[in-house]
Amino acid sequence: MTGSYPDDGSPRTEQVAQTSIGELIGNISNDLSQLFRQEVELAKVEVKQEAAKAGKAAGMLGVAGFAGYLAVVLLSFALVFALANVMDAGWAALIVAVLWGIVGAVLFVTGRNQLKTVDPVPHRTVDTIKEDAQWLKNPTG
Repeated sequence: MTGSYPDDGSPRTEQVAQTSIGELIGNISNDLSQLFRQEVELAKVEVKQEAAKAGKAAGMLGVAGFAGYLAVVLLSFALVFALANVMDAGWAALIVAVLWGIVGAVLFVTGRNQLKTVDPVPHRTVDTIKEDAQWLKNPTG
């Protein structure tokens, strides 16, 4: 065989033989449009996932800021109310401030580390676009 298909009179052979170049180009254009829409949808899903991770990290950083605010408030209250305690008011306030500082530091480090894992590049979409481009260059391979 020389690589061509025999004209066996089947409906598929007749359909291929009657398909014009314009129809083939139209079909390719439609397929490429569909492929592009699918790639855009995949990119949207990936970006949405990364935005959710960024939102969680930002929430942790917000809580760390609130913990810092509480440290200031509790330090002020501790200075006022610790006078009646056994220890000096300054030491009591320092202990409370240090505890809230530790909480704030832990939340800050955790949030910052999680924020570092956020990747805005939709890797799966990039990979499939590369595959599509490779296929367009060599559709038989």
